[in-house]
Amino acid sequence: MQVDAYGSARSLAAMGDLVRSVEGAGFEGMWIPEGGRPVFSMCSAAALAAEHLTIGTGVAVAFARSPMVTAQAAWMLAEATGGRFLPGLGTQVRAHVERRFSAPFEHPGPRMKEYVAALHAIFRAFRGEERLSFAGDFYTFSLLPPEWSPGPMEPPDPPIYLAGVRPWMCRMIGEVADGIFVHPLHSLPYIDDVVLPAIAAGTEHAGRPVGAVRVVCPVMTAVADDEQGRRDQREQLRARLAFYGSTPGYGIVFEASGWPDVADRLRELQRARDMAGLTAAITDEMVDAFAVTATWDELPRALFTRYRGRVDRLVCYSALEQSRSDPEARARWADVAAELRRLAAGDDDARTDERGAP
Repeated sequence: MQVDAYGSARSLAAMGDLVRSVEGAGFEGMWIPEGGRPVFSMCSAAALAAEHLTIGTGVAVAFARSPMVTAQAAWMLAEATGGRFLPGLGTQVRAHVERRFSAPFEHPGPRMKEYVAALHAIFRAFRGEERLSFAGDFYTFSLLPPEWSPGPMEPPDPPIYLAGVRPWMCRMIGEVADGIFVHPLHSLPYIDDVVLPAIAAGTEHAGRPVGAVRVVCPVMTAVADDEQGRRDQREQLRARLAFYGSTPGYGIVFEASGWPDVADRLRELQRARDMAGLTAAITDEMVDAFAVTATWDELPRALFTRYRGRVDRLVCYSALEQSRSDPEARARWADVAAELRRLAAGDDDARTDERGAP
């Protein structure tokens, strides 16, 4: 299990300092979201500052960009980082794709599957392995003169990570992607009963080996040594969970977690602009299911126990945000990252002992 951070700086100029801070805290990777600034531009600033940090997009809006544009950006960043770039792509929701980016959204699942196939075809053309000739239902590429190609590079092709929530998308990820970026709105029953079985079905259907898809999982936390601090953070998480839960398409998470009618109720409250009711609809039991509450000393073991054997990269979703508001939190998160690495290393050693020496 690798331990990553999540977030971005407020400007390109500030990204270098943030990256050095994340590296100094001992995180192994940093996932940068698509916000008010183009995510690949922010990743470029991060890549130039990072010495050993893995940089990923968590996640880039795929349909807002041609696969060629995404392939060029991913290729450039993989080359700049020596292969430490992980392009994470997502569909976003229809309103943002159509109204914010003025891009097509129809058939998002099949479109995303074809998007991945187009990226691989473009990567092969970049390496000069074949002439660019891709014709699908949504994308067609047939022109790449040598002077417009970045050409081959030493690192391997960038691995493609996709965001997935519903079973069809998770199965498709199992068929064609290198990794899945799990939504921060999740519970263990949802991961165990929806995400992982769908990925396994997809990999089996495609004839891929078990473990072909790496699981990246952001986790929300309420962590403080005093009860009031934990209570305040849980209230902030309650509002965030209500916002996530009111998004169309995320109902499957509540259903799999034992609350089949909550998502519909959240959307009704959101349409009525009843913000107080929206937040109140998220119970303490739901906060416990969707987030981890602990003291600083308890947190590493709580995270490790909860996600051991389920995820490959654990993303501390709240670490950078909390460090901005509480300067002392940066050092505490560094301790958490170090302890998680120690626990993961011990787990690897234990599994080696169980299997016997190679």
